[in-house]
Amino acid sequence: MELGFDSPMLTARTEPSAGSAEAVRPASGHSGGPNAAFEGRLDDARRLTDRALATSSISSAQLDVLEERIFWASQQYVHTPPAPILGDLLELLDEVRTIAMDRQPAAVQTRLSEQTALLATLIADSLMKLGLLAKARAWYGTARTAADDSGLIEVRARVRAQAAMLPFYYGPIEAAVALTREAYLLTRSRSSATAAFAAAAQARALARLGDARSAQEALRHATATFERCDPGPEDHAFSFPERRLLLYQSGTYTALGLTSQARHAQEQALALYPARTGIDPTLLRLEAALGLARDHSAAEACQLAGRAYLQVAADHRTTIVEQRAREVITALPPAVRTTRAAKELHEILALPPGLK
Repeated sequence: MELGFDSPMLTARTEPSAGSAEAVRPASGHSGGPNAAFEGRLDDARRLTDRALATSSISSAQLDVLEERIFWASQQYVHTPPAPILGDLLELLDEVRTIAMDRQPAAVQTRLSEQTALLATLIADSLMKLGLLAKARAWYGTARTAADDSGLIEVRARVRAQAAMLPFYYGPIEAAVALTREAYLLTRSRSSATAAFAAAAQARALARLGDARSAQEALRHATATFERCDPGPEDHAFSFPERRLLLYQSGTYTALGLTSQARHAQEQALALYPARTGIDPTLLRLEAALGLARDHSAAEACQLAGRAYLQVAADHRTTIVEQRAREVITALPPAVRTTRAAKELHEILALPPGLK
């Protein structure tokens, strides 16, 4: 078989044009190689290129300090109300963004993209708690972009599982299922806290969608993965301690109507939360109230929801807490929503902020 190497078009010789490689060939010494001047130019070009690749506007030690500050903010986030911590998160993000705008080595840029993803996720979560849903959705999108830019599988999965909370609470639930499925697929072969979180988040979303079989399968996978992983520090926003697993178990069982299993998970979880914490214990108590409402214990459900709502600190009593409390009333049969207990819960939720 002929390959065409003898084609006249390939073998024809032509004189080099002024702009061709022949015309700009470096002057050669007697050995046929580049002359000394050109060798010097080669060495200079290489040194400048190496210097450009190594150039960074932040040292490794400075980057470590910045990551320590972000770690500290992630610890504070666990128990600090969303409104006051937003300013701290934005200030940290401004610093990260300013550094990232300069040309950085790939390893440094990866760390900056990871930091951007984590900070953007916390900002989005704060906005969701405050009921600023459109802004929260946009910030979750930014977090996913930064996570993908980092190339780190754990970060990409964590951001997606975290972002699923917005459609889980506010809809559409199909979006929550899609996000948790992406997170699960990214980590399904891993034994990490993120993998356990992704599977638990998928279980809860599938349960809300009504897919009981898949939800229970995902929850079994989450539990098995959790038993093999290092859950991380108890007091960190991006860890997945046992109480968080139990929170997702509670949500899964509540959505599936398995009130007894949900109550058991709620009791176990509440025993593990420290005195100084965020809204998770309140969400667990409101899920318990939802279970009572579905078990036709209307008065008890409304009373528990009212107590849970009033007991949470005022600056933690955000839109998401109010929305979950209203779900208790929605879960009641229509004929029961006009009872005294239901009216009292309505009145509690309608109080002006200063009187709640």
